[in-house]
Amino acid sequence: MKRLLLPLLAALILPLAAFADKPPVVTTTSTQSSMALAKHLRSTGAVKYSAYWCPHCHDQNQLFGKKAASKLKNVECAADGKNSQTELCKEKGISGFPSWEINGNIESGVKTLEELADWSGYSGDRDF
Repeated sequence: MKRLLLPLLAALILPLAAFADKPPVVTTTSTQSSMALAKHLRSTGAVKYSAYWCPHCHDQNQLFGKKAASKLKNVECAADGKNSQTELCKEKGISGFPSWEINGNIESGVKTLEELADWSGYSGDRDF
């Protein structure tokens, strides 16, 4: 039985380990408004602190859509994540994901695009 169990476990676990540091794929489509908001957030210095394994961070990206989410300034806080910046996250006092830093203030939690638009002073179309 052990001869069968070990190869089976290896076959199941090894493929998962290969994708351990990759976030889930964003599957939603960006709108012109979500693209404009993402560009505004980036140009005004807004930062999203997240962890690749965080389901709430994925939910936040889904709100923006694939193209817009890729435009955001994202800081990876997970120590084993790609391009991890854990020290910066510690310095900023990040304790929950996602956390947003906008206009010098940091708040945790998924934010609607309307909330982010209001908080950041976005004045463009809001057809989110």
